[in-house]
Amino acid sequence: MTLVESMFQLIGASFSHDDEPVLHDITLAIGEGEKVALVGPSGAGKSTLLSLLWRQHPDAIALCPQDSGLVDLLSTYQNIYMGGLSRFSTFYNLINLIRPWAARREEVADLARTLGIEDKLQNSPDQLSGGQRQRVALGRALYRQQAVFMGDEPVSSLDPEQGEQLLKHVLDQHMTAVVAIHSPELALRYFDRIIALKNGRVYGDWQATEVDLSVLETVYQDA
Repeated sequence: MTLVESMFQLIGASFSHDDEPVLHDITLAIGEGEKVALVGPSGAGKSTLLSLLWRQHPDAIALCPQDSGLVDLLSTYQNIYMGGLSRFSTFYNLINLIRPWAARREEVADLARTLGIEDKLQNSPDQLSGGQRQRVALGRALYRQQAVFMGDEPVSSLDPEQGEQLLKHVLDQHMTAVVAIHSPELALRYFDRIIALKNGRVYGDWQATEVDLSVLETVYQDA
């Protein structure tokens, strides 16, 4: 794949925050249909890289950030529905945020059922556990119904079995995905391509079939 054919691309990209270098000379391309895992130790630059890629097509991406950004003044139903605002008119959204029509109510309820939070739709996020809040954030992203998903540790607060199930579901619902993930094992199991970051640089960029766990574990050594 060439840079011209890619959906996302960076050429020699560097980024600093508060005069502290975060990313150094990043060149990569991600094509439509790829499922890409970003792995690396904390502080390697995964979140920053996701942010730079998201900015290239923000309106076409279902984003699940590490900071969930949920609104505690709204209910779980309303927070999930907020993910779909761009799908409908302003007037239609106002109605369905205040007194949902049956179609939208059932749509959100079905999604909440998949996420295991169907009994929390009337609760506000500040009444939920960390894992439940993360599932609400996932629901909001899924309700965008976009072909591209980006997530920053989207299942890190869930127990391993549930996290794996929901990660698989999210990937099945999207043609293209770029996900920063804490687990090399999940990266190998569910993604086509793995990009490893270390100290703000690309340490490795492999097809998942070309790398094993022992290689990925070196990413975390001496970090």
